[in-house]
Amino acid sequence: MDLFTLHRGGTPLLVSVPHDGTHLPADIAARMTPGARRVPDTDWHIARLYAFAKQLGASMIVPTHSRYAVDLNRGEDDVSLYPGQNTTGLCPVVRFSGEPVYLPGQVPSEDEVRARVEAYWRPYHVALRDEIERIHAAHGRVVLWEGHSIRGELPFLFEGRLPDLNLGTASGTSATPALQQRLEAVLAGQSRYDWVHNGRFKGGHITRHYGDPARGIQAVQLEVSQRIYMDEDSFAWEGARAAEAQPVIRALLAEALRPA
Repeated sequence: MDLFTLHRGGTPLLVSVPHDGTHLPADIAARMTPGARRVPDTDWHIARLYAFAKQLGASMIVPTHSRYAVDLNRGEDDVSLYPGQNTTGLCPVVRFSGEPVYLPGQVPSEDEVRARVEAYWRPYHVALRDEIERIHAAHGRVVLWEGHSIRGELPFLFEGRLPDLNLGTASGTSATPALQQRLEAVLAGQSRYDWVHNGRFKGGHITRHYGDPARGIQAVQLEVSQRIYMDEDSFAWEGARAAEAQPVIRALLAEALRPA
């Protein structure tokens, strides 16, 4: 099975959805709890939510494998992105609910984690870096858009209710002030969804690592509460909800495409 698909577009926009994958290799799945084998912490349907981006000329990279195999949005050193807060690791051993991913005695060893990095993590990042460089060479600039989604209430990870739209720019370091202001203006100009910028989700490893505004490479993460486009309990796509959310996301991407 391919590790990812890559669609090459003709604009400076690259959409990455590193938690869209659901495939679990059989040897990993056999050691997991029944609940974890449902891969509940997937960013369900996020590539489908962003499918319109190809019409805008965006490139898009979409993995096939679950974050339970390896989390593509963590650094290979597995340093916590949110020190002092509950989180999950490079090869998660707990779910977002706090429940275990693996059966007793089946947690991957450090050697296995390193092997998964080489097998699943590194090829994705090589392809991501190569596409960033291709776009930069063609256009002189890149906006890397990290598309994510998560259940809107997860007490193990955060208190209370997560806003509908959670914009992250690594505390303002991964994108220019001008782009950040334009994105905030889009969010402030709509009234359907509540939102926050650099709140609980400031951007993961990809946003923080690849964003380099001084070089013309900007990175933005949008963490969407799944309630706005799907059923959080059944994981089913809700077409009517999604159709309401997509114009707001489209407006954000349109601003990302505008020259600084």
